[in-house]
Amino acid sequence: MAARHIDLARARTFLFVPATRPERIAKALATGTDAVVVDLEDAVAPADKPAARRALLDWLDAHLDERVTVRINAAGTAWHEEDLAACRHAGVAGVMLPKADGAAQVAHAHAAGGKPVLCIVETALGIEELPQIARAPGCARLVFGKLDLAVELDLVPDEADPEELVFLPWRALLVLASRRAGLPAPVDGVFTAIGDEAALGRYAARARRHGFGGQLLIHPAQVAAAAAAFTPSAQDVEWAQAVRRAAAAAGGGAAVVDGRMIDAPVIARAERILAVAAAFGP
Repeated sequence: MAARHIDLARARTFLFVPATRPERIAKALATGTDAVVVDLEDAVAPADKPAARRALLDWLDAHLDERVTVRINAAGTAWHEEDLAACRHAGVAGVMLPKADGAAQVAHAHAAGGKPVLCIVETALGIEELPQIARAPGCARLVFGKLDLAVELDLVPDEADPEELVFLPWRALLVLASRRAGLPAPVDGVFTAIGDEAALGRYAARARRHGFGGQLLIHPAQVAAAAAAFTPSAQDVEWAQAVRRAAAAAGGGAAVVDGRMIDAPVIARAERILAVAAAFGP
């Protein structure tokens, strides 16, 4: 059996599983999520971290065809270096680095095992160092750690505001830094309301409109709605195909689709939609 492949650049859904519950890893993989993130950080109590790390390695040794990503403990903690050593395992496809505060941390995490690093930006210093983090050796993608950032900046999210306006400036900075560094679109933070798929769909669709390409998830029931939000709909694909046909027929001249003029930016957007649809289509 060929080893499971994880395309971290295109992944739309990142489903967390606590390392203390390795029996849940296979169940998470079976949801169809693009990536499973085995968590050694927030989901594991300090006293349990060594045992959780061992449980992860034991699971990987027993499932040699599987691939997961691992959220390690932050630089400067007592568990950071041992977590990085564990991530040298062939079953680890990528390292998720929490509280990424600078390029040196990212480069060190990458050098420790040669794995791509998903950088969670969730501190004021991380926001300030975004351009350097995004360009650091090994940085594969930026991830928005909105909950920790809200605490540090004393932001007060309004549960009645589904657009989460309080986070918009910081989200925009991640999108900008990703584009400037040539990285894939960043990954948005978790949606904490479990069981409301419609609300999750609206949340993820808003993230997509604002330049994000994926989302962190905390429950298997969230996978389908989030994946759909970051995948072009049939209507999107039909429009993009119409733009492609019209552009080809015009031979470089002006064209109209659905009563609207199409030009180079519109054509580029259509081609991007078709590329994403091809990557995740049947």
